[in-house]
Amino acid sequence: MNSTVASTKRATMNRVLRAAVVAAVLLAAAPILVAVAIRAGALENGLGRTPPMGWNEWNTFGCNSNDALIRAVADAMVSSGMAAAGYQYVNLDDCWSTRTRDAGGNLQPDPAKFPQGIKALADYIHGKGLKMGIYSSAGTTTCSGFPGSIGFEIQDARLWASWGIDYLKYDNCGDHRGQTGQQRYTAMRDALLGTGRPIYYSIVNWGQDAVWTWGAPVGNSWRTTGDIGANWGSVMSILDSQVGLETYAAPGGWNDPDMLEVGNPGLTDTESRSHFSLWSLINAPLLAGNDIRNMSETTRSILTNADVIAVNQNWGGKQGHKVRDDGEQEVWAKPMSDGSVAVVLLNRAGAGATISTTAGQIGLAPTSTYTVRDLWSKATTSTGGTIGASVPAHGVAMYRVSGAGIITATPTRTVTATPTRTATPTRSVPASATRTPTPTSTSQGTVACGAVYRVTNSWPGGFQGEVVLTNTGTRSTAGWTVTWTFTDGQVISQLWNGRLTQTSAAVTVGNVDYNGGLSPGSSTTFGFIAGSTVANRSPSDIACQAR
Repeated sequence: MNSTVASTKRATMNRVLRAAVVAAVLLAAAPILVAVAIRAGALENGLGRTPPMGWNEWNTFGCNSNDALIRAVADAMVSSGMAAAGYQYVNLDDCWSTRTRDAGGNLQPDPAKFPQGIKALADYIHGKGLKMGIYSSAGTTTCSGFPGSIGFEIQDARLWASWGIDYLKYDNCGDHRGQTGQQRYTAMRDALLGTGRPIYYSIVNWGQDAVWTWGAPVGNSWRTTGDIGANWGSVMSILDSQVGLETYAAPGGWNDPDMLEVGNPGLTDTESRSHFSLWSLINAPLLAGNDIRNMSETTRSILTNADVIAVNQNWGGKQGHKVRDDGEQEVWAKPMSDGSVAVVLLNRAGAGATISTTAGQIGLAPTSTYTVRDLWSKATTSTGGTIGASVPAHGVAMYRVSGAGIITATPTRTVTATPTRTATPTRSVPASATRTPTPTSTSQGTVACGAVYRVTNSWPGGFQGEVVLTNTGTRSTAGWTVTWTFTDGQVISQLWNGRLTQTSAAVTVGNVDYNGGLSPGSSTTFGFIAGSTVANRSPSDIACQAR
């Protein structure tokens, strides 16, 4: 997590040039945008007609950002071609303010990080033809202990509007003062609407309270899980959590599986390509989380693939969804507004595999010949109905298939699952402890798990942690238990995504009903807040037992 420097300046010419280039990209990837109306009852603020595209600082820089860094990122968004590809938001995350409000109760930018203030930074970003986002939390504090906005919704919204803010990421940390999630997030919605400024509203309550059932009238998007990590297990676990949520998304309000980790250490180029393909197919917000000032050409080409972005920005009546699950190989599909279907053949396994589907299975009407466009190689071929490929380990093949149009009835899905409700306010830092117990052998395979303990945030008198548990066996688990021992009297005061028993220093956490079943290689995460008066917050040991 490093921050740096650099900046240049342009203004009106960039707006004109960007508009021309965007128009060219849209034509080349046609049809990418169609006239769509938001659904009845959705938030009507004129925003979110397509999933937002932009950049957020957290996944790479965490709390270590500043004015010079953000200006340099804005410069890079234009010079790299990302702005021309449709990316427009440059978003601050946690830690941008001082630790206290001023005498008038106003949030204050950290003068060391942002000596010219946020408005000057927003003006610079707007001068690039881009938009600026900011962060707060629907509690008394943010996840890093800075002032939250509960009780200050109107005051904070007016302040952000006066600065020229275009996007709010609204987290879920801090004391909620006895209010429900829906109450807290609705209060900020009303405050933002009251400013008269169009501000995209991103609800980040980690998938708690079945937010997808009430998110559409409240926000432009809603997080369906905890934070993503830059590893294949995290990407796949979050993808699994999207199954069953596709009916809740539509123009004006989108399911949000969290930001992109494309190009970050921890993902290979193949995994980054898969990650981007799948997030695009499920109409996820596309918020890059890498250092775009210094990204490789491969990463840049992934993030700016016009054909894949076209799938994300198009609305054909339904979010991308899983249509077949063969265990390690899956088929995902999404109807497009022109009657074609986008399809992803996903290989989750650690070795290459051949995957195929049919035009009928992905929802296309019968015809003699279909046109198949490979969205990564750009090759165009024809088929009588079979769409298949040899897919590398952790890879995808992605196509746009055209024929006689989409079958009127929604194609039968061969997978049914209750969406995993992950509620974990994670902040990625290096792991501090890992233990993998000896697997248990059965006639159906081995049952085993591994657990990684992380301290994700700390403050005087307390800290926040998480445990990532992964099925390291060869068959699915029916449940799990994680145990550890604190060495210095730490006491857990709050835990989510698990069942807690603590006796003195000994901690035991068991699964809850929705995260006990893990397929081989998949992961789940639980988090907690604990009191501590010492610097060492790590346990003496950690172990997990799967069954």
